[in-house]
Amino acid sequence: MADILDTSIKYLQGIGPKRAELLAKELNVHTFRDMLYYFPFRWIDKSKVYPISSILKEELLDSEEVNTSSYVQLRGIITKKELVGFSNGRPIKGKARLVFTLTDATGSIQLVFFSGLKWIAEKIKENEEYIAFGRLTLFNNQVNMVHPELYPPAQAATYGSGSMVGIYSTTEKMKNGGFGIKAITKIESLLLEKTLPHIKETLPDYIIQKMGFCSLAQALKNIHFPMDQKALDAAQRRLKFEELFYLQLSLLKQKNVRTSKGGGIILSKVGDNFNKCYSSLPYQLTNAQKRVIKEMREDMRSGKQMNRLLQGDVGSGKTLVAVLLSLIAIDNGYQACIMAPTEVLANQHLASIQKFLKATDVKVALLTGSTKTKERRQILKELEEGSLNIIVGTHALIEERVKFHRLGLAVIDEQHRFGVDQRSRLWSKNDTAASQQTANPAGGPALQLPQPPHIMVMTATPIPRTLAMTLYGDLDVSILDELPPGRTPIITKHAWESQRKQVFDFMRQEIDKGRQVFVVYPLIKESEKMDYENLEAGYMRIVEEFKAPQYITAVVHGKQKTEDKNLDMQLFASGKAHILVATSVIEVGVDVPNASIMVIESAERFGLSQLHQLRGRVGRGSNKSYCILMSGYKLSRESRKRLELMCSTTDGFVLAEEDMKMRGPGDIEGTSQSGLAIDLHIASLSKDGIYLQQARDLAEKILTQDPQLSAPENRLLTEQLILLRHQGKDPKDYSSIS
Repeated sequence: MADILDTSIKYLQGIGPKRAELLAKELNVHTFRDMLYYFPFRWIDKSKVYPISSILKEELLDSEEVNTSSYVQLRGIITKKELVGFSNGRPIKGKARLVFTLTDATGSIQLVFFSGLKWIAEKIKENEEYIAFGRLTLFNNQVNMVHPELYPPAQAATYGSGSMVGIYSTTEKMKNGGFGIKAITKIESLLLEKTLPHIKETLPDYIIQKMGFCSLAQALKNIHFPMDQKALDAAQRRLKFEELFYLQLSLLKQKNVRTSKGGGIILSKVGDNFNKCYSSLPYQLTNAQKRVIKEMREDMRSGKQMNRLLQGDVGSGKTLVAVLLSLIAIDNGYQACIMAPTEVLANQHLASIQKFLKATDVKVALLTGSTKTKERRQILKELEEGSLNIIVGTHALIEERVKFHRLGLAVIDEQHRFGVDQRSRLWSKNDTAASQQTANPAGGPALQLPQPPHIMVMTATPIPRTLAMTLYGDLDVSILDELPPGRTPIITKHAWESQRKQVFDFMRQEIDKGRQVFVVYPLIKESEKMDYENLEAGYMRIVEEFKAPQYITAVVHGKQKTEDKNLDMQLFASGKAHILVATSVIEVGVDVPNASIMVIESAERFGLSQLHQLRGRVGRGSNKSYCILMSGYKLSRESRKRLELMCSTTDGFVLAEEDMKMRGPGDIEGTSQSGLAIDLHIASLSKDGIYLQQARDLAEKILTQDPQLSAPENRLLTEQLILLRHQGKDPKDYSSIS
């Protein structure tokens, strides 16, 4: 029998095909289940009515923006109604609006509508009492309400019988299509009435009892229509835990499958190449590097495939770790590859690796889209024969014609820049020469199965523990939390536009000492044209201020041809250019030890993690280095806090935690919550760390006792995992990277 929750939303009373299409497009809602799991993001106690004067006096303003979470309920009389922006009875495009004045005993506030004007004007009467429910905004320095829900006090009960009102996120298209808060509330009410008796449990009884949860039916009812705060808390606890539990169960089960298979390449030997490289290093490894190498050596000789994430701040020595592990693979008769997301980074890796390998006989080559045909042909031949030990490259490494003789280790740098399919294609490249024998189920000779190489993914973006546990729940995590000796802390300062002359004077002083300077402009995807204009204006200003031939300025941006971009980048990297002006549309990760100043223009337009990444491009030599955060005076409270945090700490993990608290996990690692193996509708990776840890602990305990979830009491868990993995459109499955 079909599940009623799988019914198309168009069959719900009042929806129909056209409105269903709008829900699908705007919310990815297709079925009854999707709509039920479209939860409010906030709840207001509707029994509370604010006096208008208290709203106007409250500190709700954040620079020029009203706090966007300021939903309130007001009660008063419509004392004035006027249509503005009309000429000869016709609306003037972009100016027409309907304005009501709502007045109570303490003051007045304007209620503004920009669409549905005639219908609303006829419906709402002057000198009658209404409840206005909506979000506060600011216009011409006056607090008002735009498109509030307006209804007579007698109709207040239409929101439900409890005292709490759910606030649903909506888009402008939804509002224009009749999906305001009131309409969505009505839809959810109808839906619950229709489906509540048919809602099946999604957690086994033993988990519900152990955790003291309410039933799923109660949770869904109380998330939309809570009777009180206690009922809402119980619903949130159940639903948040469940989402995080299934996410962790999915990741850990996948990890179990990988580690239980065995069949990994055994790399037990530490040979001449490793020892020669190690003894020729001009400095000692940090304790963190030694610890990480030890962890990975254990993996590589365990007989199971290593799948490990290496987290390390900019400059913490990840490349050297990758080189030493590659040498272990080579000393055991295998090859290694290192894949980077851009040609700039691939070239940088090659230069670093060649420095480290001077004392060895290891052969290394570079393969990118720019590699010439003759050279490419030779590289591919040597790679397949096995005479080439390490290959560094970009996406070119995953092309079908690239074949390895015996690939023992695959290193992926800044792995979030690659798609899942691209990554998985890299580690399925082993020739049958690197294979394991397994019994033939049909009898006869043993089958030869390709052995997967060991995998190390690296990121220079510090990731908060709760996010790493989720994004990389199926990987083991190693952290480099020390900087190598000789790295001087970077001094970070915030400078206002009025201080630009002092900044230019300071840049000149550093250049006169023989140093170099980065000047970076932000990238806003929606406005590349504006970014380009900003960079052009900034470039002209710097060229005017730092005149040639005494000062040479290079410029790099996304509109350049690749060869021009590489030429200017090389000009700076070689020390021939004193200043590099660039947008962040390109990868500025060139290792220039001589660069001592990073000037970040419009720094308030960057997130904390981005600012920290850019800052890490200086301070790579022994010279004292500086990061200058330029901004205008109009800063929101959040922007001001970001800049203050940047000036107060250089710890990337502290900044990453703060960034996630302030902005959510969406911008960290280029991923969003909806891009996880299982979508999160209510749980937050940044706020629900306690639930996440509880969920992981329980998932680990269950899988320890029943790795395949084959016990009768766990059958429901398997069914739910299958259902959740296939819900929604085009779900990304992070677990496939193993």
